[in-house]
Amino acid sequence: MKKHFSLVLMVAVLVASGLTMVKTASAEELKVVGVITKIDLAPDGKSAVVTLKDNKSGADVVETVADDLTLDKFKDHRIVSGDEIRSKYEQKDGKNFSKLFKKTAGC
Repeated sequence: MKKHFSLVLMVAVLVASGLTMVKTASAEELKVVGVITKIDLAPDGKSAVVTLKDNKSGADVVETVADDLTLDKFKDHRIVSGDEIRSKYEQKDGKNFSKLFKKTAGC
C-alpha cells in the first residue's frame, strides 16, 4: 500500500512540475527595434496607436499602446516621432498590443 501511494505521489509531482514548464496557449511575443514615424493618441488619452519602421526589414509595424507610463511619455513629449524604440508586442485578433515600449538610448 505504501509503495502504491509513493508511486502515485511521485507521478503527481512529476506531472505538476511538467505543467509548470509548459507555456500557456497565448499569443506569440514579437520584438521590434525601429524609429517612430507616427503617434496617434486617443481623444480620451487612455491609448495610442504608434507606427514604427522596423530597422531590420524596413516594414511598418503598427502597435496599440495602453500602459500609463508610456502614455505619459507621449503626452509630455519624452517620446516623440523620430525616436528609436525597442518594443515587445503580442498579436491578438490581427492587432499588435504593446507589452514593452522603451527608447533604445535610455529614458
